[in-house]
Parts: sequence; structure tokens; C-alpha cells
Amino acid sequence: MDPDSRREMIVRAALPLVIEHGSAVTTRQVARAADIGEGTIFRVFADKAELLDACVTEALSPDHALAELALVSMDQPLAARLTEAASALQAHLDRVGAVLGALHATGGRGRSGRPGSPGGTPDRAAGSLPVREALVEIFEPERESLRLSPEQAALIFLGLLFAGTGMPPAGGGSADASPQWGVRDLVDVFLHGVLPQPVRI
Repeated sequence: MDPDSRREMIVRAALPLVIEHGSAVTTRQVARAADIGEGTIFRVFADKAELLDACVTEALSPDHALAELALVSMDQPLAARLTEAASALQAHLDRVGAVLGALHATGGRGRSGRPGSPGGTPDRAAGSLPVREALVEIFEPERESLRLSPEQAALIFLGLLFAGTGMPPAGGGSADASPQWGVRDLVDVFLHGVLPQPVRI
């Protein structure tokens, strides 16, 4: 196995452990999960801090979400397309939040000095240009019927997604409210607003 493939395999094995243990995860635990000797980790990573940095980089990468967005069928109605897209992006944000939150809770920082803080970074990661462009493509078939351009609609949709999903309802809500319900609710509000009938402003 070449070094890049070995790094990728180790990071994949380490990510669930980082979510569980934060910066307290040990290289012995990672080696056991990856079914390799502990020394193998240090052939591709200088130390644990570099491994944690690689885990953060992998968590922030929107590549998996982009692959999911590419699979959204354009034959569906816009609401269905947006629900699938929002679910893919929410899963990405959940993973980012889990990794950074675990590191933050355990006082972890990578060598880069990036704190494991969930504030702001998921926004930057999921709102990258490739993600916005993928969302524009989802809106594109409705370009002529939209009040806004697909580019503007994608930007607003991302903003609502960052602000509105994956958070518990204010004042306490149903403990079994699922992320999927939140995504559908967000898509409904995005497309139809919060009022029963349009109001001219």
C-alpha cells in the first residue's frame, strides 16, 4: 500500500475514535481500529497532532457531500431534489460538528493551531464554491420560474441550512425530532414561506 493510501486508511479508522474520544484518542486505539501495528502510523504521520490535523482536514472536506449531490435525480420535483441535497449537506455538517466538537471538548488543537471549535468552520466548509455550484445545478431547471436566480437561491438555501437544521427547537422540543424532519421543514419554509398565503410587501 502506498503512503497516501495508508494515510487515507488510517484517517478513516481514526475519525470515529476522534468523535468518541476527541484529542484523548491514542495511536494504539487507532492502530487497533485500522488493524495495523502502532508503528505503521508513525511511518506516515510525524506524531498524533499531525494525525488529528489530517482527521480535521478529512472531516472538513465536502467531497462526500458533493458526490451525494451529484447523485440527486434531476427528474424529481424541486422540493424532492432540495430535500436530498439538504440531507447530504446536513450529514456533512453533522460530521464536521462531531469531529470539531469532540476536539474542542477535550481541549484539542492540531499542529496548525486550529482549535477544535464548531463555530464558523462548518459554514465555511459546506459553503465552499463547489458546493454552491452543485446547488445551482439543482435549481437550474427552474431558472425561468424562480423569483431569484439559481445562484441567489443556492446562497440563501445554504444560509437557511446552516442556521436552521440540526439544532434543537428553542424552548425544548420533541426529543425524537429527527434531522430528516428538520430538512423537510426547512425545504418547505424555503419554498413556501411561513405564512399560509403570499403577502405583497
